[in-house]
Amino acid sequence: MSLQQLYIHPVKSLRPISLSSAILTPTGIPHDRRYMLFKHNPSASDPANQLQRMTVTYFAELGLFTQSLSEADNGRFTVTYNPPPGAEREKTQLGLEFDPDVRALQEMEVDLHGSKTRAMDMGREVNGWFSDCFGWDVICVYMPKGSTRQVLGNLAPKAVAADGTKEGGSSNSWFSTLTAYVPESLKGKEEEGEEGITFADCAPYLVVTEESVRDVSSRLPDGAEMDVTKFRPNIVLEGAGEAYEEDFWGAISILPSHAANGDRMDEESSEVEILLTQNCIRCQSLNIDYTNGTYANTEEGAVLKKLMKDRRVDQAKKYSPVFGRYGFLGGKGEGRGGMVRVGDEVRLSKRNGERTTFCMCGSSR
Repeated sequence: MSLQQLYIHPVKSLRPISLSSAILTPTGIPHDRRYMLFKHNPSASDPANQLQRMTVTYFAELGLFTQSLSEADNGRFTVTYNPPPGAEREKTQLGLEFDPDVRALQEMEVDLHGSKTRAMDMGREVNGWFSDCFGWDVICVYMPKGSTRQVLGNLAPKAVAADGTKEGGSSNSWFSTLTAYVPESLKGKEEEGEEGITFADCAPYLVVTEESVRDVSSRLPDGAEMDVTKFRPNIVLEGAGEAYEEDFWGAISILPSHAANGDRMDEESSEVEILLTQNCIRCQSLNIDYTNGTYANTEEGAVLKKLMKDRRVDQAKKYSPVFGRYGFLGGKGEGRGGMVRVGDEVRLSKRNGERTTFCMCGSSR
């Protein structure tokens, strides 16, 4: 297999930036999902409803925003608002830093699916730009370096191990995935090396294959192709034996191209392992129409329904289809990760005997 595409989403739920190379770290590709948007409802009677997290699952308008690297390599990226056809608005842009100076920003607590972290309110100028684009009050927050969120449920590799998963096999029952989760109130001090994530929903990495994407395209009208970015992956592979073979993958290893040719490897370009712990459960974000910022009312807007027919393969989420695998940095290369590039060789290093079962136990979803 080979690594075909790499993506980051600096602002969660906006359209991604395509990369030719990236350094893989325990918390993901640097700068992935460090920003997030919230709809501000100050008049809501319940304080819990005054900040509503904005994700493409519920706010299709997010699909109107693209992200791109700045022309100068200056640690910045550009967010572009692309008004839908017929809108009496003009395209507009906002420049943001990947690592902004947060010393003068106001700190706030952010709760995503029951996993909390500290974040910084980006202030009037940034919030005002997004508010003008959406037509309602928006707060943009940034998760500073050193801050992460707890991985919930049975997604982290340590939870998979606690669940009794064996090499070449998987959990024997759905109930065991529930018991693998220990409520935060019953935990002691966080274990050294515990996995952490940014504003990604469940894991630092999401892996999909071109073979599975092509299967989805085959379900669409003639000539229509599924846009892989609607699956919101970080890593896209090509060369799997068949569509959805990844359902059974437990781990993959990415071998830098020069290393595959027998050249000497340094620390930054050594083999990188990604542990694939759970399925990605899908929602209506697959149906988004990027041009209009709506959920499409054509056949392209029925992708979720089409996958319902035969992709509800996770015993714990039997009413939702599965596409792709969540991943965490593995132990090869001493857990440091390393540089990977489009075109690198990818090898399957572990295959499970059964499909895993997803559990976001303890989440507020």
